[in-house]
Amino acid sequence: MKALFILNDPPYGTERSYNAFRLAGALAKREGQEVKVFLIGDAAACAKKGQKMPQGYYNVEVMLGNVARSKGEVGVCGTCMDARGLADGELAEGAKRSTLAELADWTIWADKVLTF
Repeated sequence: MKALFILNDPPYGTERSYNAFRLAGALAKREGQEVKVFLIGDAAACAKKGQKMPQGYYNVEVMLGNVARSKGEVGVCGTCMDARGLADGELAEGAKRSTLAELADWTIWADKVLTF
Protein backbone atom coordinates (compact mmCIF):
# COMPACT_ATOMS: atom_id res chain seq x y z
CA MET A 1 0.00 0.00 0.00
CA LYS A 2 1.11 3.55 -0.72
CA ALA A 3 -0.05 6.07 1.90
CA LEU A 4 0.14 9.86 1.80
CA PHE A 5 -0.27 11.81 5.02
CA ILE A 6 -1.13 15.51 4.71
CA LEU A 7 -0.56 17.41 7.96
CA ASN A 8 -2.00 20.89 8.55
CA ASP A 9 -1.59 21.49 12.30
CA PRO A 10 1.45 22.84 14.19
CA PRO A 11 3.78 20.39 15.92
CA TYR A 12 2.57 21.31 19.40
CA GLY A 13 -0.66 22.65 20.88
CA THR A 14 -2.78 19.87 19.40
CA GLU A 15 -2.01 16.19 19.05
CA ARG A 16 -3.00 15.89 15.39
CA SER A 17 0.55 16.07 13.97
CA TYR A 18 1.82 13.83 16.77
CA ASN A 19 -0.80 11.20 15.96
CA ALA A 20 -0.15 11.48 12.22
CA PHE A 21 3.57 10.87 12.73
CA ARG A 22 2.80 7.95 15.06
CA LEU A 23 0.69 6.26 12.40
CA ALA A 24 3.04 7.17 9.54
CA GLY A 25 5.98 5.75 11.48
CA ALA A 26 4.15 2.53 12.29
CA LEU A 27 3.15 2.04 8.64
CA ALA A 28 6.61 2.93 7.31
CA LYS A 29 8.14 0.13 9.41
CA ARG A 30 5.91 -2.52 7.85
CA GLU A 31 7.05 -4.64 4.95
CA GLY A 32 5.66 -3.55 1.58
CA GLN A 33 4.32 -0.20 2.79
CA GLU A 34 5.36 3.10 1.25
CA VAL A 35 4.76 6.33 3.14
CA LYS A 36 5.00 9.99 2.18
CA VAL A 37 4.23 12.88 4.54
CA PHE A 38 3.47 16.40 3.30
CA LEU A 39 3.58 19.28 5.78
CA ILE A 40 1.44 22.27 4.79
CA GLY A 41 0.35 25.42 6.63
CA ASP A 42 1.31 25.46 10.29
CA ALA A 43 2.55 21.87 9.99
CA ALA A 44 5.66 23.25 8.22
CA ALA A 45 6.99 23.95 11.73
CA CYS A 46 7.05 20.18 12.36
CA ALA A 47 10.18 20.05 10.18
CA LYS A 48 12.16 22.65 12.17
CA LYS A 49 15.46 21.16 13.30
CA GLY A 50 16.77 21.60 16.81
CA GLN A 51 13.48 21.16 18.66
CA LYS A 52 14.08 20.90 22.41
CA MET A 53 11.25 19.51 24.48
CA PRO A 54 11.19 18.95 28.24
CA GLN A 55 11.96 15.39 29.28
CA GLY A 56 8.86 13.25 29.09
CA TYR A 57 7.29 15.14 26.15
CA TYR A 58 7.19 13.88 22.59
CA ASN A 59 9.45 15.50 20.00
CA VAL A 60 7.96 15.82 16.52
CA GLU A 61 11.41 16.28 14.95
CA VAL A 62 12.46 12.87 16.28
CA MET A 63 9.22 11.32 15.01
CA LEU A 64 9.79 12.86 11.56
CA GLY A 65 13.27 11.33 11.55
CA ASN A 66 11.80 7.91 12.39
CA VAL A 67 9.58 8.08 9.30
CA ALA A 68 12.49 9.16 7.10
CA ARG A 69 14.78 6.41 8.44
CA SER A 70 12.08 3.88 7.55
CA LYS A 71 12.35 5.01 3.91
CA GLY A 72 9.42 7.42 4.15
CA GLU A 73 9.56 10.78 2.40
CA VAL A 74 8.75 14.09 4.08
CA GLY A 75 8.00 17.16 1.99
CA VAL A 76 7.43 20.64 3.36
CA CYS A 77 5.40 23.23 1.46
CA GLY A 78 7.93 25.83 0.29
CA THR A 79 5.37 28.66 0.25
CA CYS A 80 4.39 27.77 3.83
CA MET A 81 8.06 27.71 4.85
CA ASP A 82 8.61 31.16 3.36
CA ALA A 83 5.51 32.57 5.07
CA ARG A 84 6.86 31.37 8.41
CA GLY A 85 10.47 32.45 7.85
CA LEU A 86 11.71 28.86 7.77
CA ALA A 87 14.83 28.51 5.60
CA ASP A 88 15.96 25.33 3.85
CA GLY A 89 18.95 25.05 6.20
CA GLU A 90 16.60 24.95 9.18
CA LEU A 91 14.85 21.75 8.06
CA ALA A 92 15.25 18.61 10.12
CA GLU A 93 17.16 15.70 8.66
CA GLY A 94 14.88 13.72 6.39
CA ALA A 95 12.68 16.68 5.40
CA LYS A 96 12.91 18.61 2.15
CA ARG A 97 11.40 21.74 0.65
CA SER A 98 8.56 20.74 -1.66
CA THR A 99 5.84 22.23 -3.82
CA LEU A 100 2.12 21.98 -4.40
CA ALA A 101 2.92 20.30 -7.72
CA GLU A 102 4.79 17.54 -5.85
CA LEU A 103 1.84 17.19 -3.46
CA ALA A 104 -0.39 16.71 -6.52
CA ASP A 105 2.00 14.02 -7.83
CA TRP A 106 2.06 12.29 -4.45
CA THR A 107 -1.74 12.39 -4.28
CA ILE A 108 -1.99 10.63 -7.65
CA TRP A 109 0.68 8.11 -6.52
CA ALA A 110 -1.11 7.23 -3.23
CA ASP A 111 -3.57 4.42 -2.68
CA LYS A 112 -4.74 6.19 0.48
CA VAL A 113 -4.59 9.85 1.51
CA LEU A 114 -4.93 10.62 5.20
CA THR A 115 -5.41 14.21 6.30
CA PHE A 116 -4.59 15.45 9.79
